[in-house]
Amino acid sequence: MKENMKSIVILGGGTAGWITANLIAFHWKDRDIDITLVESPDIGIIGVGEGSTPPLKIFLELIGLDESDWMGRCEATYKVGITFRDWSTRPGFSEYFHPFLCQPDEFSVPAFFHNSFLRRKGVDLDGHPSQFFLAWELAKARLAPVAPPNFPFEMNYGYHFDSAMLGEFLQDWAAKRGVKYRQATVTDAVLDEQGYIDYLKTDSEETIKADFYVDSTGFRSQLLQQKLGVPFDSCEDVLFNDSAVVFPTEPEENPTPQTISTALKYGWVWKIPLTSRFGNGYVYSSKYVDDDDAEMELREHLGLMDSDIEARKLKFKVGRVREHWAKNCLAVGLSQGFIEPLEATALDMVQETVARFIEAANKGNFTDQYRDEFNQRISKRFDAVRDYIVCHYRINTRTDTEYWLDAGSRGKVSNSLRELLAAWVSGKNITDELERQNLDAYFPSVSWNCLLGGKGIYPTDEQVRPGNELAHQYDLEKISSYLKGCALNFKPHQEQLRVIRKVA
Repeated sequence: MKENMKSIVILGGGTAGWITANLIAFHWKDRDIDITLVESPDIGIIGVGEGSTPPLKIFLELIGLDESDWMGRCEATYKVGITFRDWSTRPGFSEYFHPFLCQPDEFSVPAFFHNSFLRRKGVDLDGHPSQFFLAWELAKARLAPVAPPNFPFEMNYGYHFDSAMLGEFLQDWAAKRGVKYRQATVTDAVLDEQGYIDYLKTDSEETIKADFYVDSTGFRSQLLQQKLGVPFDSCEDVLFNDSAVVFPTEPEENPTPQTISTALKYGWVWKIPLTSRFGNGYVYSSKYVDDDDAEMELREHLGLMDSDIEARKLKFKVGRVREHWAKNCLAVGLSQGFIEPLEATALDMVQETVARFIEAANKGNFTDQYRDEFNQRISKRFDAVRDYIVCHYRINTRTDTEYWLDAGSRGKVSNSLRELLAAWVSGKNITDELERQNLDAYFPSVSWNCLLGGKGIYPTDEQVRPGNELAHQYDLEKISSYLKGCALNFKPHQEQLRVIRKVA
């Protein structure tokens, strides 16, 4: 980087590119930096229905957007969590809900931790996670998580949206903040004598030059991997999925504000509610099933065997680059890596990458001083997400296909995940283990408890014993009554969506 950096070129648009443009424009609005996003007219955007985590809400508010500004234009709905179906064959655990934690849960989560911990110790307590969170009450009753002014607690939620539409909206918003846009097909990047990117060449023999470059070219990683030669470390040995087949289906008038993930024979299906449709996609491994059979399995699952709706097929690779910032280039989104979409962490990773890059650049006075520290930090975050996703597969109890048998046993898991699972099975306090490994900043203890407890990694009913009075200190009926009472403050999902569109 240069202390007098005056220009940045972002190569590639999509949601990742335009999130990057908006964040840079916001954080460096007082600096005289020219920001240009260059996008090829020949490269399409995937544009599936996508889900997010709560940090997307923080980003949109940071750059000055209200929900009424963008949700209607992007066919967006609210998201309070994810229901997982058929990932476990353990009795009572074929389905569980993974919530976004919100302030009202502070009164009920201690009961979940208590029951979950003692159940692992062999005490006959109910450790199923769903019932301890307000988000589950909202999802069941199809209520939007937007609290009225008189509700004295802070709510936490994400969104579902059309990813292509959100990218287009963020493009318009960035333009209002001075970000320039240029359509051009970049054919090559020319390096200088030190191996830094000097300028880009287009198919019309034009040149595009900047002080710094952002690679948002997707899996091609045209600048970071192809030109600068940064290695890509695959994790296909523990995450088998490399393909997806996608279908739209008709929407519901009042959709549930959650993503649903259902395990099938060779992977899992997402169901994401948008205002115009449901987005459905089967994420699977082509090593275990061919594309046509995967499409037929999804059609059967959705009841579309007689439908002429055309399927879209996607391919992806899982893993990450060894350096996210190399020379004068930063990779974002799919250019830097991808850990399959099971926990909707992709956009969160983009936000984190750009925010930490800006922080490192400011701290180092626009030099490379903190580049290595930045790369280690982002790689550690990728690896934490990888381990969390790998855990879903490693603890599955399905035996119906070779895919699920291999997912539970094949490949070498990290020492971090191995130690975490050992702490859980041996009945130790998993919060202590997360703090020891400094992992609670990525997925907090409540998330790990939901994942492991939700899939039923407990002693069976035959292995537990009755607890004493102290063990039964929490009244689940009172907790249920409290959460249902909280839920009375919220509007039906569809009604809140109409309010948003009316305000817009």
